[in-house]
Amino acid sequence: MNTLFDKIWDAHVVTTVEDGPTQLYIDRLYCHEVTSPQAFAGLRERGIGVLRPEKVFCMPDHNTPTHDQDKEIEDPISKTQVDTLTKNAKDFGLTHYGMMHPKNGIIHVVGPERGLTLPGMTIVCGDSHTSTHGAMGAIAFVSEQVKWKWCWLRNVFFNQDRKQCVLR
Repeated sequence: MNTLFDKIWDAHVVTTVEDGPTQLYIDRLYCHEVTSPQAFAGLRERGIGVLRPEKVFCMPDHNTPTHDQDKEIEDPISKTQVDTLTKNAKDFGLTHYGMMHPKNGIIHVVGPERGLTLPGMTIVCGDSHTSTHGAMGAIAFVSEQVKWKWCWLRNVFFNQDRKQCVLR
């Protein structure tokens, strides 16, 4: 009997290398201001865009104040990260729920609240809380900062035991 994980996994297999990794299709990418700049830089270096921009949702959630979002962010590093995400989302044509946007919030709360995270999906985000989307019946993977760009290029490979992500 296949588990829910097995069924979702099998439905998203793009290709399997004999005695090697499996390539999965990723339904949704969430990006925030802390881990995404490296990925956007990598895309620019290669001169390419995001494969399916309508599947990517961006929102600042680590460096934003909980209240008084109408005021300037005081910390210069935080401000730079939030401003950089805004620019990158615009440059690559991605949905962006920025500060003061009515849909802005914690990225792992907004996904389920807005119906972006659905049962049976595969999801990637560069944040340690990504796995919480599993509660919605999705398989959600954490992608390390520098390796995000590979997810956008559809080169996400997983070992046969389905536990460790290997990016090549």
